[in-house]
Amino acid sequence: MMKQSMKFNINGKQYNLSVNPNHTLLELLTENLGLTGTKMGCNDGDCGACTVIIDGKAICSCLVLAIEAQDKEIMTIEGLASNGQLHPLQQAFAEYGAIQCGYCTPGMIMSAKSLLDKKPDATEQDIRIALQGNLCRCTGYVKIVEAILAAKEKMKLAKQTISHDGNK
Repeated sequence: MMKQSMKFNINGKQYNLSVNPNHTLLELLTENLGLTGTKMGCNDGDCGACTVIIDGKAICSCLVLAIEAQDKEIMTIEGLASNGQLHPLQQAFAEYGAIQCGYCTPGMIMSAKSLLDKKPDATEQDIRIALQGNLCRCTGYVKIVEAILAAKEKMKLAKQTISHDGNK
């Protein structure tokens, strides 16, 4: 199959890549760009390990052809940290012991970020619903939900600081 030239916006950077038209976004991220934070689990969209955010929505990257993701805003776990500082969700997962083996963590964090970007006052029930597509075999999700609730509060405080400060 002939590779096609495609344009992607991933983690705020523009990429022009030659990609096989039958490659998934997951394959593009991991094989073409070396972004290994996005994990391949089931490759059927059932486990959520490969979750990324496309145009604000949490999506299993194993179910999206790379060609379908052209010219869209794509964010991976690598795009969350800023200026050497972990995102509040990443920090909370570490602080609350919500990581366990870590394989599902990037997908969990990306699903949580998508939710909190849309619904900053998400309830515990909202969080549990948003995580339904993410499987973790190491935990009962209690610490994961606690971490997301804690990050939610930090994110709200950060937004208040920015809106009051005006310079940030």
